[in-house]
Amino acid sequence: MPGAGTFREDFGASVVVALVALPLCVGVAVASGVPAELGIVTGVVGGLVTGWFRGSSLQVSGPAAGLTVLVYEAVRTYGLRALGVLVLAAGLVQLGMGVLRLGRWFRAISVAVVHGMLAGIGLVLIAGQLYALAGREAPGGTLAKLAGVPQLGAQADWAAVALGAGTIALLVAWRRMPARLRVVPGALVGVAAATAVAELLRLPVEKVRVTGVLEAVSLPAWGDFGVLASAGAAGTVLALALIASAETLFSAAAVDRMHEGPRTHYDQELVAQGVGNTLCGLLGALPMTAVIVRSAANVEAGARTRAARVMHGGWLLLFAVAFPQVLEVVPLAALAGVLLHAGWKLLPGRAVAALWRTHRGEAVVLVATAGAIVVTSLFEGVLVGLGLAVAKAAWETSHVHIEEVWEGEDLCVRVVGNASFLRLPKLLDALDALPHGQPVRLDLTGLRHLDHACLTALEGWERKRAPLPGREGVI
Repeated sequence: MPGAGTFREDFGASVVVALVALPLCVGVAVASGVPAELGIVTGVVGGLVTGWFRGSSLQVSGPAAGLTVLVYEAVRTYGLRALGVLVLAAGLVQLGMGVLRLGRWFRAISVAVVHGMLAGIGLVLIAGQLYALAGREAPGGTLAKLAGVPQLGAQADWAAVALGAGTIALLVAWRRMPARLRVVPGALVGVAAATAVAELLRLPVEKVRVTGVLEAVSLPAWGDFGVLASAGAAGTVLALALIASAETLFSAAAVDRMHEGPRTHYDQELVAQGVGNTLCGLLGALPMTAVIVRSAANVEAGARTRAARVMHGGWLLLFAVAFPQVLEVVPLAALAGVLLHAGWKLLPGRAVAALWRTHRGEAVVLVATAGAIVVTSLFEGVLVGLGLAVAKAAWETSHVHIEEVWEGEDLCVRVVGNASFLRLPKLLDALDALPHGQPVRLDLTGLRHLDHACLTALEGWERKRAPLPGREGVI
């Protein structure tokens, strides 16, 4: 925690991060189909509870756009009361993974799968928020949302569209403003401007509904835990735990590159996230994860210790308790604009182009993961991406090469590399193309790996050939 020399920097950074977090907490909650206050509750827990842990000193946690799609589907399927149970169970899974020291294994996940997951989330988020921007009810599935986009123009509430578009324009333009102005977060400026315009012109647009923090918080009852008996709910818990953990730890790696302070301890950070999500579940709030936007703002604002993120949670709590009525004047279209901008930033256009030029297989995995998420669901799409990444890695590591060496009148065939069933057709085609009637000595000593399928096939091939007398193949 801070000494006298760091308090000033941490205090200033905490204010900046709270201003960044406030519209995002509310926007993520609304997009997830839950009361706006629950997003602030998660932000408070991410600061006042998770912020004390030593896993990562400058990383900031709270509700994230990356989990919006999964939470929305969970609330729609199992109801709002079940959300707390699902988040609580996911937190316990994270806590267990941290205690078992599994945090470091998340670094083994293919970067292409992570980028594909974020791209898929961005596409689903954009598809849903276009309807919120237009002031219209969104259809159920992502494909239905995408199919209905062309008809939105005829049905849109153009006052809401103007507010949302103006918010996006301000967010884009704010990055080009002088540094002294950019101390105030662009998201806050955009939402405040849209709110002011809506109030001054008395625009008849839909606004955030507020029930109060105490009324929004709902502790799970014993009967609510029955939802965990469902296989679908168990899959949702696992998806929440794995995706939140992956996003947190990849964010930690990015934040570590932005400062010179202590590096992240992955297992301790996973424990911190598990404790935070367990408490969020007990309060019936949204799940949390480390958020790169808030974390980057914390570093850029000059934070020195974890006190900055703790104090940011205090500012959020003060706002939620003292000024909840301020949320009632915020247009939903402005929050939709913030989330559309966030969804667009999740689309890795440059990464895909760069991968296509250098590692096309990785680009295919990325695009396939994103497409699978759009077509199916977040959890199933990530599983598809992981499966493709494993298959790609297995294919690329199973290189096998055949060398033909004439030793006088004798033919020696050396097989070099890794012989797996994936390369068996190529291997047998090359062997079958050797001159018929010519005795062959098969040398397998150059193989680093030989699986059972290849061994069986090579033994069968050798039996059909005429080996050199007294010089049988080396198997």
